[in-house]
Amino acid sequence: MASKIVVNNYGSFDVTMVKGKGSTCYDINGKKYIDFLAGIAVNCLGHNFKPLVKAISKQAKKQIHVCNYFVSDIGVQYATELLGRTGFDAVYFGNSGAEGNEAAIKLARKYGYLNGGEKRRVIYTLESSFHGRTLATLTATGQDKFHPACFAPYVDCFKTIKANDWEAIKTAFDDTTAALLIECVQGEGGVNIVDAEWAKAAADAARKAGAIVMADEVQTGFGRTGTLLASEQLGFEPEVVSFAKGAAGGVPFGGILIRGKAADVFKAGDHQSTFGGNPLACAAGLVVLNELTKPGFLESVSEKGEYMRKAIAGFGAKCVGEIRGKGLMIGVDMIEPVNAVEVEKKLLAKGLLTSTAGKNTLRIVPPLNISYKEIDEGLSILKDVLLSE
Repeated sequence: MASKIVVNNYGSFDVTMVKGKGSTCYDINGKKYIDFLAGIAVNCLGHNFKPLVKAISKQAKKQIHVCNYFVSDIGVQYATELLGRTGFDAVYFGNSGAEGNEAAIKLARKYGYLNGGEKRRVIYTLESSFHGRTLATLTATGQDKFHPACFAPYVDCFKTIKANDWEAIKTAFDDTTAALLIECVQGEGGVNIVDAEWAKAAADAARKAGAIVMADEVQTGFGRTGTLLASEQLGFEPEVVSFAKGAAGGVPFGGILIRGKAADVFKAGDHQSTFGGNPLACAAGLVVLNELTKPGFLESVSEKGEYMRKAIAGFGAKCVGEIRGKGLMIGVDMIEPVNAVEVEKKLLAKGLLTSTAGKNTLRIVPPLNISYKEIDEGLSILKDVLLSE
């Protein structure tokens, strides 16, 4: 049993995966699964995507790691392409979403110090948000269930406001505010949608108080919601964007994009990562970026998401409540007493990979290039299970 030798912090199921192709996976017993999970929005181009495999293999023959005392040719190429296609001024490379958000938090703290001294330390996040598993990013997370007493004391100077609460933004920000951090779609919180007009108003209020505005795009970035960055749809033009998950199609990668008044905050020694900008990750990231920006690709993500949401709504399942989402980031509320975790287990048994989020939400985040054949096969399993509840 893997759970006896690998620390089971994840509550993992007793399923050992061995291979995949497209949006289909196979376990050690040869059982087939349609992948509506994509490694929790990581495998954005599915499994065994040939251009990705080729690029990683080619780079491995050249160089796998370069010390950060230097730069790699593929790292420079990727950074140049990424900045050109997103409109940011600079990028910091790390390895994960939590690490990207840690970098954003440190940048915000330094920005506040440089522009208001020791009193400008407060970082606002949203209720129901999720920002990572380190102590700082757990504190930033706007959900009490992620703040157990065993990990206390937590990091000072984090406050929350409720997304889409217009009254809250009238009085929240002042000369103690360093930054506002907006999770563009609250994934772990239940795939909750942040209103674009509210986001712009909140950003305006934070900036008026002297703060910078940041977007957590760890899950929403790199095409997940139908645009390269979800913040494009919200229109509040953040100075800092954290990213990870789908950035390199499955190779661990993360970081932050920086622009405007945040661009020159970090200096040598402020924040570092041994594996940041790893050549393998950059080679993979370049493939992902090129694929996502091909004509029609992002439009197809939106179309597939709409197709799936309409299909689920059309099941007529009595256990299904609200269906939310953007692009291929979908949340399906279960009506109690039906439990989303139990539905997830039944789907797994029938060969469909999903996850849960929020209080009682089934989360669906398939590869962005999933075929309609695989979508329909997965939807058929989902329908059978939901109609049996």
